Amino acid sequence: MTAGHRITIEKGTEHVRVVHDGQVLAESTRPLLLRETGLPVRYYLPIEDVRTELLTPSDTHTHCPFKGDASYWSLPGAPDLVWTYPDPKPEVAEIKDHVCFYEVEVI
Repeated sequence: MTAGHRITIEKGTEHVRVVHDGQVLAESTRPLLLRETGLPVRYYLPIEDVRTELLTPSDTHTHCPFKGDASYWSLPGAPDLVWTYPDPKPEVAEIKDHVCFYEVEVI
């Protein structure tokens, strides 16, 4: 991390659900909570808890200097709805094999 920028990751126990247009896309009781300076808390869910059969890989890729290169997945009418870091930087290695949605429901 750089001066003034910080990322922490902790195992959560919250029940997290992702619903889009009434369809459950993911549900997990083992999220990782990623806190990053200047950004809202993000819930990274294990890939096994996500209905990946509903998602289509996107051509979008972005680079974060702190986490690495992200790949995105979409739904029809909802481009780049979810992202993952297939090969995250060592400092955030825990998020490998986890995905993140822009909006989640914490139950």
